[in-house]
Amino acid sequence: MSENELSLQGKRVLITGGSGDIGRALCVAFARRGARVAFTYFSSHDGRARTEEAIAAVSDQEPVAIRGNLRDKSGPDEIADAALEAFGAIDVFISNAATGVLRPALELTAKHWDWTMNVNARSMLLLTNRLAPTMPEGGRIMAISSVGAVRALDHYAAIGASKAALESTARHLAMELGPRGITVNVLCPGVVDTQALDHFPMREKMLEVARFRTPNGRIATPADVADVAILLASPMAAMIQGQTITIDGGYGVLA
Repeated sequence: MSENELSLQGKRVLITGGSGDIGRALCVAFARRGARVAFTYFSSHDGRARTEEAIAAVSDQEPVAIRGNLRDKSGPDEIADAALEAFGAIDVFISNAATGVLRPALELTAKHWDWTMNVNARSMLLLTNRLAPTMPEGGRIMAISSVGAVRALDHYAAIGASKAALESTARHLAMELGPRGITVNVLCPGVVDTQALDHFPMREKMLEVARFRTPNGRIATPADVADVAILLASPMAAMIQGQTITIDGGYGVLA
């Protein structure tokens, strides 16, 4: 890929969940290449500040931090309003914000289910509905999924179902937006050592097994995920449409 194709100078980017580890890596990767970045956060003011500092270290562009609650029905509209007020239109939208209840399926309540689905899947659809009409040809939409979308993991029923819904939604959006020159794809990291993993009861065991079984000899990092997002945002990815791209160093191909 040439330097010009890697440049995203002037692109207007919205990333949800920008106060977390993967969200921060995404913000930095786009800002480093000249994009104007808006990101959302909810409760982590420290995470927001760390992301702003990380962006300032690589770019002169002032980031736009948007506080929003994606659990609420009005949350996506409020976030879209703030992003469009700042930029006028969006070139790249990445649905990265995620949450959920780690419980066995038989212990889930309707509240647990709705909370997880609203943040992880519904928000991507509602934000796309608002942002896609502003996107020029060559626009890019991405969503961050997980292997739990297609595999059964302990205590992961609600989150896994929400990620499966996210991937299906992305495929249907790809079909509808493709004729306008807008691509919609999903990034699916394997095990990534982030703060989000702290909530898993078998965190250390998960990391140990992933490191041992990954053909590349290490687990993926947030920066690895961001690198693939940059590729998908580039002109060279114009024909990658409706795909779920796994970023796991080969872990998932092993029997």
